[in-house]
Amino acid sequence: MSRRPPASPVSHLGVLSSAPMSKPAAELTFEQALQELEKIVTRMETGELSLEQALATHKRGLELARLCHQQLEAAREQVKVLEGEVLKPLADSAASE
Repeated sequence: MSRRPPASPVSHLGVLSSAPMSKPAAELTFEQALQELEKIVTRMETGELSLEQALATHKRGLELARLCHQQLEAAREQVKVLEGEVLKPLADSAASE
C-alpha cells in the first residue's frame, strides 16, 4: 500500500502554516499589504498550489487589493484637500519647478 506524503498544512488564508500568521487585512499598512500581495502573485504564478490553496490565496489577494485601493483613494482625497481640491498633472508640477 503506497502512501502519499501528507499535504502541506494550510492556514485559512491559503498560506503555508510554516509562514508567519498573516494579520487581518485591515490591520496592515499599505506597504505591508502590497508586499504580501506581491508574494501572493508570485506563489500563484508558480502553479504549484492546489485548487483549495489557490482559492484561499486568491481570496486573500482580493482582500489585500481592496485594502490597497481604499488606502490609495484616501491618500488621493488628502492630496486633493491639500492642493485646494485641484489635482495638478505631474507634467505641470515638474515644469513649474
